[in-house]
Amino acid sequence: MLDTNTVSYVVRGKSPAARAKLDSLKGEETACISVITEAELRYGTAKQAPGPVRQAALNILFDRLRILPWTSEEALIYGDLRAKLERAGKTLGNLDMLIAAHAISANATLVTRDKAFAQVEDLRPPVNWAVDL
Repeated sequence: MLDTNTVSYVVRGKSPAARAKLDSLKGEETACISVITEAELRYGTAKQAPGPVRQAALNILFDRLRILPWTSEEALIYGDLRAKLERAGKTLGNLDMLIAAHAISANATLVTRDKAFAQVEDLRPPVNWAVDL
């Protein structure tokens, strides 16, 4: 499951390494994003008014990825995760917490450069495809 920053690096061409890793997925390896990530990226695109080229690049990438819906199962995991992190005195941004809960629910490895996700013990160890940044 790619986080918002990783998708942004790919769309903007900021990380050729992340793009190459995405392009190299084969067989049963599939990339997905949370609908939360889709929402963040659509907001960012609308806010910046980047024009048709960036919007087209984003749409092409979205067509390649599985976009996982948010359901009551993810909401349940989110509630438990947020309470657990608060009790431990750990913080994570609200949207990042939603994405972490979604990755836990999907039993997916989160692809991110954001080290804050490492504090989420219930999450599989995150990986960073943007090793060139």
